[in-house]
Amino acid sequence: MRKYRIALLSGDGIGPEIVAEARKVLDAVSSEAEFEWLEAPFGAQAYFDTGRSFPDETKQICDEADAILKGPVGLSKEETERIPVDERPERGAALPLRRRYDTFANYRPVILPPSRAHFSPLKAAIVGDGIDILILRELVGGLYFGAKERGVDDSGNRFVNETLEYDEQQMARIMHVAFGEARKRRGLVHNIHKSNVMLSSVLWNEVLDEVAAAYPDVALKHMLVDAATTALCLDPGQFDVMVMENMFGDILSDLGGGLIGSLGLMPSACVGPEKAYYEPSHGSAPDIAGQSIANPYAMIGSMAMMLEISFGLGAEAAAVWSAMDAVLEEGYATPDLASGVEGMTALATAAFGDEVVKRLRAGG
Repeated sequence: MRKYRIALLSGDGIGPEIVAEARKVLDAVSSEAEFEWLEAPFGAQAYFDTGRSFPDETKQICDEADAILKGPVGLSKEETERIPVDERPERGAALPLRRRYDTFANYRPVILPPSRAHFSPLKAAIVGDGIDILILRELVGGLYFGAKERGVDDSGNRFVNETLEYDEQQMARIMHVAFGEARKRRGLVHNIHKSNVMLSSVLWNEVLDEVAAAYPDVALKHMLVDAATTALCLDPGQFDVMVMENMFGDILSDLGGGLIGSLGLMPSACVGPEKAYYEPSHGSAPDIAGQSIANPYAMIGSMAMMLEISFGLGAEAAAVWSAMDAVLEEGYATPDLASGVEGMTALATAAFGDEVVKRLRAGG
């Protein structure tokens, strides 16, 4: 029997609640594989407990694991201000995690079947036959990882400098992923850029045209990022695979969550050459932590992506997706989705996980 070790980083806010549901669901999956959980502190609470938001013990556990399942990190503004800037969860934990494992390819599926069109704020005519988009975001370059400087100039004015850094190899590798995924789907890549203003996008487009030459069977369209925000709202069905740099992907994927009704429906995979970690696209929502109303769909879905991408367990992943979708199709959802939708029954966080497990076991 194949055994997989999973580093489990519960994170902050609603993180422990939704991570518990992902773990519960995986423990119910029928598989010939065996899974070992390796729990480790990570994020703001880790800082308060250990003095580091990404402690050395957690790094060792992640190094030894076959994959990493990560909850969202971060606390309220007031709590965050108790943490030194360089140890705050994004700077001190999330970005170093990406850098450590070079997880350059961020997969963010934006999926809304026609049967769930009622979750979307868009008109039914716009949702049409549903939304099925894969956003591929470059995750370890750009403004988030460039040199940063803050200071006071000779006139006493505070200033900040942040550098957008990319090289052609960083660009090319996420583009190859995008074209490869498009070949498995509908054969279309939208290149999202800002070349009318940003020199980085000029180089990005040059590299993309070079990469595209190796994929003559895949159609390519170019779109400015600001135009893409409008197009996503007015005609999301035109998109298949969208590829973009780090900050553009951060922003547009959150818009994607809005299109389908909730970021609670947005799982993600952060994939590197040797290792990957999996997390929901949403934040830690400390304002609802402990209220049992958080939506675990994206966290469970991220676990399903781990089964397929890191472990090659496609049938097991499909069973998880099928069970979750059955819960929604049968009229059950957490309050973020059920509120205001006629015929929906609102479930607590753990109850949603229980319903998924029930259907998994019935189908297995």
